[in-house]
Amino acid sequence: MQRMGARVFACLLSAEDGTLTSAELAERLRISPAAVSGAIRYLAQVRMVSRRRTPGSRRERYVVHEDTWYSSMINREHFLTRLAATLNSGVTALGKDTEAGRRLRETEEFMLFLQDELEGILARWEQRRAARAASS
Repeated sequence: MQRMGARVFACLLSAEDGTLTSAELAERLRISPAAVSGAIRYLAQVRMVSRRRTPGSRRERYVVHEDTWYSSMINREHFLTRLAATLNSGVTALGKDTEAGRRLRETEEFMLFLQDELEGILARWEQRRAARAASS
């Protein structure tokens, strides 16, 4: 994560209600409104925060998603699938018996491994969260 995005995300995450305006972020972090805007744009693209209008106001509030890390990992899973497919195309284009083809194939195998492991991790997290909710 980019540095300013990490600072803005940490600030939102630590806000009592998980929501702040651009002005509040700029003041708390002592950064420019442009820096806030760039960080929010990045965080929105990776689906870690969203923008919400305050009713009756033109002000936007930035909100941390409830399951932000889980959602982020779900998105990574899709990314790994696309990356593995791209790497496989590269292996085909370069030839599986070339040095470059072998490197791409090794990277593809690693991405597929990560994807398989991530599926299991996410399933275990869902079970753990459900058990915790049932016990509270």
